[in-house]
Amino acid sequence: MRRATARIGLLAGAALLAGCTPAPAPVDGPPSAPPRPGAEPAATCSPEGIRITGLGVSAAMGLRAMGLDLVNCGDRPYELRGYPAVALRDADGDAIAVRIIPGAAPITAGFDHPPTRIVLAPGERAGAALIWRNLVTDPTVVATAGAELDVAPSTGRPAYPVELDGPIDLGNTGRLGVSAWKRRDADPATQAPPRSDPPAPSTSPVNPL
Repeated sequence: MRRATARIGLLAGAALLAGCTPAPAPVDGPPSAPPRPGAEPAATCSPEGIRITGLGVSAAMGLRAMGLDLVNCGDRPYELRGYPAVALRDADGDAIAVRIIPGAAPITAGFDHPPTRIVLAPGERAGAALIWRNLVTDPTVVATAGAELDVAPSTGRPAYPVELDGPIDLGNTGRLGVSAWKRRDADPATQAPPRSDPPAPSTSPVNPL
């Protein structure tokens, strides 16, 4: 009888110990997929309430024109005056020495309207253009190509990176024309995209303005 009672006590103690053993931790599910390599966030509104984007390149007989679009994405009027301030960098991120020409008279005609004061209401936009020639006329001068572009609304204001759909191939001219800001009457997204294929030899590049 004593043996049976002792055995029952041992079994009860084992049951109590088993009940006090902590349950195994739950197994986590598979980790969430990491961001896709190379994925970049969409252009966002800057702290000063603007967004600057590129509109692609139009090319003809070595002459290039690239449109810039600036939208007031803030909640108050934004004033523009003069020319965009631009800077080029190579594929390594190093600055490229470039002569920036306000207007484009030494390069071509049709992009040299004088600057005016523009006040953009929220949602309104303005445009400008970069103009250059891909010429190699001096074999002793290394041809340059900008792989990265920074644009400020004007000198002294913050600059923002602008995505390029191809290099700004200056050849060895070392010159980049910049037109003045001009108010846009329509959203460029609703217009036909600029041509990227060279038109007929007698055709000038499409003016992105």
